[in-house]
Amino acid sequence: MDLANVLAAGVLLGGIYALVSIGLTLIFGVIRVVNFAQGEFVMLGMYGAYVAHEVSGVDPYLSILVVAPAAFALGVVIQRLVIQPLLDQPLMQIFATFGLVIIFQNAVLWATGGVPKTVRNSFSGSSIDLGFVSLSAPRLVIFIVATLLAVGLVAFLHRTVLGTAIRAVSQDRDAAELMGINVPRVYMLTFGIGTALAAIGGVLLTPVFTLTPTIGFNFILPAFAVVILGGLGSVKGAYVGGLIVGVVESLAGYYLDPSLKQAVWFTLFIAVLVVRPQGLFGRRGEAEAAA
Repeated sequence: MDLANVLAAGVLLGGIYALVSIGLTLIFGVIRVVNFAQGEFVMLGMYGAYVAHEVSGVDPYLSILVVAPAAFALGVVIQRLVIQPLLDQPLMQIFATFGLVIIFQNAVLWATGGVPKTVRNSFSGSSIDLGFVSLSAPRLVIFIVATLLAVGLVAFLHRTVLGTAIRAVSQDRDAAELMGINVPRVYMLTFGIGTALAAIGGVLLTPVFTLTPTIGFNFILPAFAVVILGGLGSVKGAYVGGLIVGVVESLAGYYLDPSLKQAVWFTLFIAVLVVRPQGLFGRRGEAEAAA
């Protein structure tokens, strides 16, 4: 494998990390909730695609039309019943989201018997040869969708009434409330959107990974690193941070040792935080929600 293919693989891997991280950074930037259950929302999206494929035989990508609204509704319910009562208790929020991790993992374990599942579509195992580089088709789809979602989310947050309200709440909750913005409603919708984004990521990841009830753990640690590296609350930062982590991991795995790849990008992650604690795109002392 030459340098071009290593870099291409890293960019596509970064697309996966960016896709998983975008919803997480939105939730933190607005609600200030450290949501350890975000990986489980990815896992639920994957199993939603699996169920849709098994029941109806449709391409797993098409299940987004059902999975995304269902995940949005689930996020709204969780925010209202679990997160909202704990808004002023950050430590309890962490325990609560860890509790959600256990609940969702055990529910899926019970439903599936713990047997790994696979879903294949027309893209599975295929690649696109551009002559100088070969691209995995499923990962290219993920990268394209991650890019579109990042651009679309930034446009939504800057060009719509709800998006403006979300940004106002992220910057100053009390001032937004004085201006007549329904802050609890904004919190519910934001958490729902973040959950739906994670589930969409899960659907797109289905043809790439083997499904297990604990697969969410594979994504949550890199996602937190990406969010902090890019800047807490910054959609742009989550996207760029995902690409950086993906490329560094790919280069380290190829030129050093696969067992060291995560250690290398965690070293980079720590170094960036020492030099720039607010992350690459964050502003010191405040979250850069939706920027």
